[in-house]
Amino acid sequence: MSKDNIKRLLDWLDASPSCFQAVDTISRELENAGFVRLNEEESWQLTPGGKYYTTKNSSAIAAFICGTASPAEAGFRIITSHSDSPCFKIKPNAEIIGDGGVVSLNVEKYGGGILYTWFDRPLSVAGRVMLRTADPFAPEERLVDVKRPVATIPHIAFHFNRAVNEGNPLSVQKDMKPVVGYFSDAELEEMKRHGGFVKSLIADELCVDHSDILDYELCLYPCEKAGIVGAAGEYFQSGRIDDLSMAFASLEALLGMKDAVTECTRIMGVFDNEETGSGTKQGAHSPWFRSVMERIGAPGEELHRAVARSFMISADDAHAWHPNYNEKYDPTNHPVIGGGPVIKINANCKYMTDAQSAAVFRRLCEEAGVKCQSFVNHSDVAGGSTLGNILTGQLPLRGVDMGCAIWAMHSARETAGVSDHLDTVKVFSRFYGA
Repeated sequence: MSKDNIKRLLDWLDASPSCFQAVDTISRELENAGFVRLNEEESWQLTPGGKYYTTKNSSAIAAFICGTASPAEAGFRIITSHSDSPCFKIKPNAEIIGDGGVVSLNVEKYGGGILYTWFDRPLSVAGRVMLRTADPFAPEERLVDVKRPVATIPHIAFHFNRAVNEGNPLSVQKDMKPVVGYFSDAELEEMKRHGGFVKSLIADELCVDHSDILDYELCLYPCEKAGIVGAAGEYFQSGRIDDLSMAFASLEALLGMKDAVTECTRIMGVFDNEETGSGTKQGAHSPWFRSVMERIGAPGEELHRAVARSFMISADDAHAWHPNYNEKYDPTNHPVIGGGPVIKINANCKYMTDAQSAAVFRRLCEEAGVKCQSFVNHSDVAGGSTLGNILTGQLPLRGVDMGCAIWAMHSARETAGVSDHLDTVKVFSRFYGA
């Protein structure tokens, strides 16, 4: 495992400014490796050793390699993660015109982000657009990534809020509107004739007429490239590390072990909407993943036998010990960046980890030759949950919640450890190759 893996990760992160681009990036990597795309509305004809993938809503993806034995006899080896991250989504009719022809955008917060980290950054726009076709039930879907700074969320000056460093409550509707520029009266009229700034922007990017744009799902993202930081280059920084780093670690492992012959069927699942509760057709709380497993070769009673023989790694990043906030952490279970993959444990079952599944993951780490850590919340601090225990509401899988320790989770720019990511790929490879 080399720094080339980190270079690929940084490139993947830059190529994935929204969940739609993330799934598209993964899809292209899979196709380049010989995986065959399967459509939900068609019959699936699978063969032992065959490599396949399918998507849901263009924002969730499941890739799998069929084992030499049936799932009922050998089970599934599953790694799951999620494609979404906290951001700002652009509302319909988004343009707000102010004094001097200044145009701001009306946005909505997606997920639980650290809002003030978005101030004064160069921001671009990415997502998907739906275009008019002859069939009203089948609009054309196009991905768009502007790839240049077109907006910023300017902070009010210190002189107008001298208590800003003593606590700064923020209103998304008031404080977080991105500014895209100032325009003359003639330019504003021309913009209105073309459906507003947002439709004009994406029409130009896609080379389509603005009247053919029926709808869109667009988000803002920081334009700064992912990069290496630290005295010895021990950290990497980017937006969306949580949870695209885990999605790409599972992809790296699956592609690296694609030629290994195993009895079990290996699956990589990347869901959407984890940050908002997973309660969508493309989320972990839906029956979609269960239906994929049934169609792979485990219908009816055979699915129950397959699940009983299966194991899942729910991969979602963990909180790293922060040197400035020692009091926020459990005194004996606070993982550090550089300390290896993290098993996430919660007495109130916010995670799917139990002693049996933790033992399995610790042994995988031992066999992969990497260190392993534990994360447990400070006993006076409530923790969040992830897709592991949500998915077990659909399937009674045994499995472990884990991730890499990162700083500033849900910031516009997060920080993680280079060695931790490389070690996670090693463990995932051991899991898929066993």
